[in-house]
Amino acid sequence: MIGRLNHVAIAVKDLAASTALYRDTLGARVSQPLPQPEHGVTVVFVELPNTKIELLEPMGEDSPIAKFLERNADGGIHHICYEVDDILAARDRLKAQGARVLGSGEPRIGAHGKPVLFLHPKDFCGTLVELEQA
Repeated sequence: MIGRLNHVAIAVKDLAASTALYRDTLGARVSQPLPQPEHGVTVVFVELPNTKIELLEPMGEDSPIAKFLERNADGGIHHICYEVDDILAARDRLKAQGARVLGSGEPRIGAHGKPVLFLHPKDFCGTLVELEQA
């Protein structure tokens, strides 16, 4: 059901400093910041030959990333994202197998302009999983 790894998301306190670290120290190609107010974050994508790293900075104290950073002061891996061919079929199959879809269960538009869903970390080895329509 899952396809390729789309990205690994890392929560950061300072997007500009984190961007500079990846761009200047590691020599990576990095996108411009992309505000995602509906998700409460600003993101930057680090482009790799086989996938992406998504750096997430909270937009305000109500952001889920702000809450994550309260518990993980140094930041860290927040979630992993897999592509699926049919997000609604994937959702329905997962729910039928007992997996919990976060939020309303309806896909929302993510940072790549495609429908996304999040799956409860307790159902996936302690890892928050994002599914993105391929």
